[in-house]
Amino acid sequence: MKIKSFAKINLGLEIIRKRPDGYHDIKTLFQWISLADTLELREVAPPGIVLEGNDPSIPWDENNLIYKAAALLRDRYGAGRGVGIRVDKKIPAGRGLAGGSSNAAAALLALDKFWGLGLDKRELAEIGKTLGADVAYFFEGGLCLGEGRGDALTPLPELPGFPVVLAIPPFPVATAGIYARLLPSSLTSEGKDSRINGFLETRAFGFLENRLEETIFSLYPRLKEYKSLFRDQGAELSLVTGSGSAVYGLFRDRVKAERCFAVAKERGAAVLVETLTREQGWSEFEVGASPSGKAADFGSAIRGFESSRPSLDIKKIRR
Repeated sequence: MKIKSFAKINLGLEIIRKRPDGYHDIKTLFQWISLADTLELREVAPPGIVLEGNDPSIPWDENNLIYKAAALLRDRYGAGRGVGIRVDKKIPAGRGLAGGSSNAAAALLALDKFWGLGLDKRELAEIGKTLGADVAYFFEGGLCLGEGRGDALTPLPELPGFPVVLAIPPFPVATAGIYARLLPSSLTSEGKDSRINGFLETRAFGFLENRLEETIFSLYPRLKEYKSLFRDQGAELSLVTGSGSAVYGLFRDRVKAERCFAVAKERGAAVLVETLTREQGWSEFEVGASPSGKAADFGSAIRGFESSRPSLDIKKIRR
């Protein structure tokens, strides 16, 4: 059994307040992209869980979210068959693409079928929330508004397929470290100051921003160069994604995106991908090939990665 595990980018990210539990309340726009890992499941001697993958920088042990997801389902529902899970990693860790969270969601979906548990997506998403704030998003996919810790989700009318150029620096960024150094100026008022609300009302990408960028750029100033490059090449939107180190440029024009990709590759690891709708993503979950992205070879340090305006009704999505 195989299942795809797609990455996400954040089309906007606002930080509202710090919560008593240590997390932050945020408002963000999650968007699936065609960059994906593949999880392959097989039966092993019960009641074992055997996890392995092709990225040596990732711990393939009980600390991995995939292992935790498998152990949680096994212990809660008494699954008898042992399972081996092999992960073909193409989403790099620590870049803001939520590969670990996506893997956990994909594992829950696949293990539900593998063990014949008969759980629905809502039940699996609630289990996923106990593993991480971003996990729940991957049970929706497409374009979603995320609030609270990011796990209070509102599916939105989809974007058309936009080409996206991702710059992948050779270093990860730890989410906890960025939030620990969050600058006071990064907080956003929950009401009229929300740039995401402005985007939802006008459908103009120019409204969107990542309020973590100021902190990230203060620590990693060279990331600004990618943002400047993407803007110079005609990107409609260019942001750091989430709290990671990856920077993307979203384009309306495929030719401009391909030209930008060629320039970005000369500066380091880069990949050309596309935004995915929910329908596209869910139709590919058990298919062994990516729906649209093309893999590129970035050498031993970073392996291969795969490659009109939205109709949004603000009245339907505001809370």
